[in-house]
Amino acid sequence: MRSAREFAETRGGTVSFAIRTRRRLYGVGLRRRTVSASVVKAMLMIAYLNFPGVRSRPLRRVDRALLVPMVTRSDNITATRVRDIVGNRSLRRLAARVGMRDFATATIWGKTQITAADQTKLFLDIDRYVVRRHRRTALRLLGSIVPGQRWGIAADPPVGWALYFKGGWVPGTQNQVGLLRRGDRRVAIAVLVSNPHDYIHGRRTERGVAQRLLRGLRRDSVPY
Repeated sequence: MRSAREFAETRGGTVSFAIRTRRRLYGVGLRRRTVSASVVKAMLMIAYLNFPGVRSRPLRRVDRALLVPMVTRSDNITATRVRDIVGNRSLRRLAARVGMRDFATATIWGKTQITAADQTKLFLDIDRYVVRRHRRTALRLLGSIVPGQRWGIAADPPVGWALYFKGGWVPGTQNQVGLLRRGDRRVAIAVLVSNPHDYIHGRRTERGVAQRLLRGLRRDSVPY
């Protein structure tokens, strides 16, 4: 934590981050709100998979045509279509179920308000918020982000741990949230960067913070 905090203070802009285990939550700016950008697409995916008429049946080609591009390559057109189907009410309902304290929807989905604490609370058990029938699909999508978008946390995740994550970026914002899982062991991480010098700077900030927070995570680690 000390190393991550000191690194973040040298980067400029505003950096919030969190790391959560079953027992503890650590971080800086844990409840500092920022715009979600595409990070909210993970919540849109959950809301869609839980939606009446979808939750109780196998996914069809039309469902996959929405979810796969939205999650794996962060397509905005399909995200808008999904949000129009599920509505902001479904996002608020999910936030309440998770126990988020500072979540707020917006007319434009990319301006949804999130915090590092809330997002790690979601990602620590993200599959369990999805109806059982579609849980594997949800994790498969979050584990299949295209190579061109695997920076920051995803650039060098701890060996032996599976990573499921979503990133988001708009001018002035660079965000990533993820779950690291090994068997029944779980660690959730969020790095939210506001006002980076540019997108490359933001990605390097995400990577630097994540490296410092996760460098002790090994194959035999038991998160405290």
